[in-house]
Amino acid sequence: MTETLTDIHEVKDTETSNRYLNAGLEAEEQGDRLRAIEAYEAAFAADPEETKVCFRLAYNLDLVGEEDEAIHLYEQCIHQQAAYVNALLNLAVLYEDRGNYAQAERCVRQVLNTDPTHDRALMYIKDVLASKQMFIEEEPPGHDMPSSALLDTPVTDFDLSVRTRNALRKMEIRTLADLLRITEAELRSYKNFGEASLEEIKAMLAQRGLRFGQSIDTQQSVTQKAVYDELQAQTQQNDDTFDRSVNELQLSVRARKALALLNIHSIGDLCTKTEAELMGVKNFGLTSLHEIKERMSDFGLSLRTLEA
Repeated sequence: MTETLTDIHEVKDTETSNRYLNAGLEAEEQGDRLRAIEAYEAAFAADPEETKVCFRLAYNLDLVGEEDEAIHLYEQCIHQQAAYVNALLNLAVLYEDRGNYAQAERCVRQVLNTDPTHDRALMYIKDVLASKQMFIEEEPPGHDMPSSALLDTPVTDFDLSVRTRNALRKMEIRTLADLLRITEAELRSYKNFGEASLEEIKAMLAQRGLRFGQSIDTQQSVTQKAVYDELQAQTQQNDDTFDRSVNELQLSVRARKALALLNIHSIGDLCTKTEAELMGVKNFGLTSLHEIKERMSDFGLSLRTLEA
């Protein structure tokens, strides 16, 4: 007889789960994130319904750049009877970063429905609503942003070759909105994605006054302004500080290359990033992360944070 997901979840080992949970918490305190993840994964396997285990695993995966798995786990956390507030807020950040503004707003409003004065939730809802409005109404110069209906159009509805459609399907790019959330460099890096397919898609977008990464640029400008405003209030820094080049941080070659891959050129750009986004860059390790955080602290600044 085939074992169902429900059957698996009914087999819980609370004692084992708690033992691994404590081991994970100890590893976190010692700064050993990978060992913590291994412990939390074992705890989760023993009891997938324990919300604290689910959240700690999601949070640590988020910090090492495993966003897809983190989102899946955060979503499980918020569907428990007592949803974790921090899970809702962290999930909102991930949704917003991906341009899923409606889902981000729903998460933050769930927090505010319980606590209308929650400081972080009040700040996040302003960011999300600004991002949502900016994406729909405030387009880059010379480009008209498409309507929501057009954004939801499946890529299969456009005049693309079978090869190109298959490549997009394998990359899980299903709608026009998905195409606006990916860069040309990301498409080029995909195995077997040819130059002909790339040019075909670029031509299709150009006919509609659009381009790769358009929603990313829009989102970054909104997030950057929100972060700048918040940091100015907290640190009394002026715009000149945020406009200064990251070269002034005197980082190592490896750290500078990682920032270049993320298109981070100014200190302000860096302030809009989370640890997870930096750790998601290939070959970017904890040493580089600690180096960047230390240099930023010299300016009284820090990376964008998640709720622990």
